Amino acid sequence: MPGQPRVVFLKPLVESEKIEIGEYTYYDDPDAATEFETRNVLYSYGPERLRIGRYCALATGTTFIMAGADHPMVGVSTFPFAIFGGDWAESTLDIVMNVASRGDTTVGNDVWFGYRATVMPGVTIGDGAIIASGAVVTADVPPYTIVGGNPAKPIRKRFGNDEIELLLQAAWWDWPVELVTAHGRTVMSGTPADIAAIAKAEGLS
Repeated sequence: MPGQPRVVFLKPLVESEKIEIGEYTYYDDPDAATEFETRNVLYSYGPERLRIGRYCALATGTTFIMAGADHPMVGVSTFPFAIFGGDWAESTLDIVMNVASRGDTTVGNDVWFGYRATVMPGVTIGDGAIIASGAVVTADVPPYTIVGGNPAKPIRKRFGNDEIELLLQAAWWDWPVELVTAHGRTVMSGTPADIAAIAKAEGLS
């Protein structure tokens, strides 16, 4: 962002094939905003992917723990002997390789992450959700739900169920950017019904 080097759009900066980030999703960090891929996506050793949608806002310290962080818990010790090679690897690699994966981590569109929010492996966060500062997300978050705490628990829904359905059908984040620009004020301050009406008028619902 001009004049604000701490704010960056992430899509042009990410190089890993295991990280997908939608347009206009940004990260804010006063120290290392451009290093999100290496500093904020941790333990990405396996094939699991991180997918983040469009128009998401990630505050400083938002961190994604990937499935590679898991240790085997089938016996007495969780120590990962195999990663250090040698005889340890020869005798224990199969144990590490057989740890069940928690799978991909998926974040919808228009999700706001507060300061130092942490997302654990295999979680799905729905469109329009808000993750409170310091929250540790260990389970799926429904669309348009505010969660907080450790582990994160639902605080409240942002809208009623019918309104949430309208918003998911309208999917304003998939509109052409010119249409989003034309209706930016309504997107920020309007009602779900207002957004649904625009989508209907434009043949996008």
